[in-house]
Parts: sequence; structure tokens; C-alpha cells
Amino acid sequence: MKKHSEAPVMNDDLTLRITGDILTENIPFAPSGKQTAETVFDIMLRAAAGADSIENTCKTLQDAPSGKTVRTCLEQYGSVADMEEYINRALQAQLPPRICGGRLPLAVDYNKLPYYGNPSSEEAPYICKGKAESGTTRFYVYATFYVIRKGKRVTVALVSVRPDDTYVAVITRLLDKIASLNIKIKCLYADKGFFNVPVIRWLRALDIPFVIPVVIRGKKGGTRQLVRDKRTRKTTYTMESAEYGSVTFDVWIVCVYSKGKYGKHGTAAFAYAVNNIGIRLREIFKDYRKRFGIETSYRLKNLCRIRTAVKNPALRLLFVGLSFTIVNLWVYILWEYVSYPRKGGRLIRRVLFPLKQMLIFLREAVGRKYKTVNIIWL
Repeated sequence: MKKHSEAPVMNDDLTLRITGDILTENIPFAPSGKQTAETVFDIMLRAAAGADSIENTCKTLQDAPSGKTVRTCLEQYGSVADMEEYINRALQAQLPPRICGGRLPLAVDYNKLPYYGNPSSEEAPYICKGKAESGTTRFYVYATFYVIRKGKRVTVALVSVRPDDTYVAVITRLLDKIASLNIKIKCLYADKGFFNVPVIRWLRALDIPFVIPVVIRGKKGGTRQLVRDKRTRKTTYTMESAEYGSVTFDVWIVCVYSKGKYGKHGTAAFAYAVNNIGIRLREIFKDYRKRFGIETSYRLKNLCRIRTAVKNPALRLLFVGLSFTIVNLWVYILWEYVSYPRKGGRLIRRVLFPLKQMLIFLREAVGRKYKTVNIIWL
């Protein structure tokens, strides 16, 4: 028979208290009528935990205010710039140990949320156009910095992207958001969208180590020449832009045999733009794949994102930031409560407390607090 700890290490009330405290301490709320910050944030957490709307969540709770009342309270948030500050404070408020002041690998990426309909004058400055996806070419776009570290994979910065924002501007804003954490970037991993002259020049000027996949262009020349002979090696390349000039940087090319994965066979060559990284050539392919943890963070975030059709960009940012904050707190709870030290590294019992369990805890705690509707009358 398995032995259990003498007392439970986590329950639904404690989960709600930890999460609610982070919100009330870092997101200012001006009381509206009888509604307090605690009540409004409880409703938001219940909606997020069920990936539901505010309106429907209020209908399922007996002692909760109406959806209209909660939405009216939330309309006090109208500034996207202010909301960015609040959300980043919440994201960074309860991080696992040795994140602040550490030398860490980070991933940077864009997260696009489809937008449908005609943007209002309030929304238009925040709606970005892109390739057709999910039945639309319009998106709300958010950029994040994500820590790539086993057991401590958290989002440490989030900003809203405007249509006229350059990649350099977005990276600069993200760097500003993590300045207070004193993080030294061991290596910055970015996707192909960041492979351009301004980004590479800027990161080299800041002496930030980075790995960015090379976009293969041209039939014989251009970057195509780098991978044509499928030979593992180090070289340099000069990329030119009619608008931004040129930049010369190191390129590492590594060849990988597909081994029948995904129905593919033969050798494929992968090229990466690099700067001052501390790994060996043949390790770069496997090392770069760690970046895909940021994609996992986006999938987890979607499990606890409030569904909404509001026209207020600041509220949209609040709901997105809340989902990332919940995922961060899940990682923190795992580290602080559902784990124990051992020789060779801390053992985290993730199987005992998956994110879905945390979301169930939040739903149950709020449901008990405001009494879930369990009777229907005609």
C-alpha cells in the first residue's frame, strides 16, 4: 500500500488563495458598487478555469453578480500600456527559485489569437493582419519571453504587438519588462520570423547570444547555397536588405538523418544564425528543439483562457495575461508544494497535480464559495 504524507500538501481553497492573492496584489481594482476585487477576480478565475465566458460563469453561480455587472466593473481597465505593467507584475510575482538573477536560456515568440468581425476605432490600433489562419486574416498578437529550464518553464514577460511594431521594438520592450529580474540571457531562441537584418544586427550589438533558424531562399544562390551540399559545418553569411543594409553573422549547418520519422527518409540540412553560443556544432539541432516548449506554454494557456467578444483591447490583454499567470502559478505550486528535494535534483510530482487538476480546484473552490446552481425552476 502506498504511503501518503501526514497532511495534504495542496487543496482547492489554498489554490484559490494563492492565485487570487497574486491578482489582487498586482492588478489594481477600484471597487464598483458592492463588488470587490476579490469577487470580480474569483469570477474571472472560475471562467478561466473552465475556458468559459464571464456571462455564462455568472449564470452558473447562485451568489455571484450578473455578467453585466462584472463586465461593467472590468471596463475600468482602458489602458493597454497600464495593463501590460499589471500583467507583467503578476507573471513575475511568484516565480520558482533561481529565476531572478539567473543565467537562463529564453525563447521569444509571437502568439496570434484570431479576430473576427470589423474592428472598432478602439480595437483597430491593436489588430494585426497576417496570412489566413482559422478563417481570418486579422489577429490580436502577443509576444512573450519564456524560460527554457527543466521544472521551471515559465513566461516572464508579455507585451501586446501593434501592426507597426518592428521585431526589434518588440524584443526591446520584452527586455525592458525583465530588467527588474536581473536575468542574464544564456541564449535567446527565436523562430524564423526573427531572421532579418535589423534583429540580427541589434542582438549582435547588445552581445546577446542567440540561435535563429535561417530562412532558405533562392534556387541556387542566397541562403540555399548554405544547405545545398548537406554538409555539417560552420561558416559565415552576409544578409543584405534594400531597406536596412547588410549584416554578417555566423551560420552553423547540421545534417540530420530522418530515420523514417513522419514518413521521411534521407538527410536534411538545418542552418542556424548564431552568436556567441556555448554549445557544440552537432548539439545545436537538439538544443534548438527545446524552444518548442514555448508552443506547449501556448497550448496550456488556451486551456484556461476566458472566452470573450469584448471590444476593449486592455480587457483582451487582461484575459490573455491571466491565462499565462495561471500556468506560471501552476509551475510555482508544483515546485513549492508538490515536490521534494533529493540527491541529483528536486523531484517534481507533476503526475499528482497536472494543470487540469489545478483548474478543477479553482472551479470547485469558487463554486463552493458562491454556490453552484444545481436546480432549475420553470
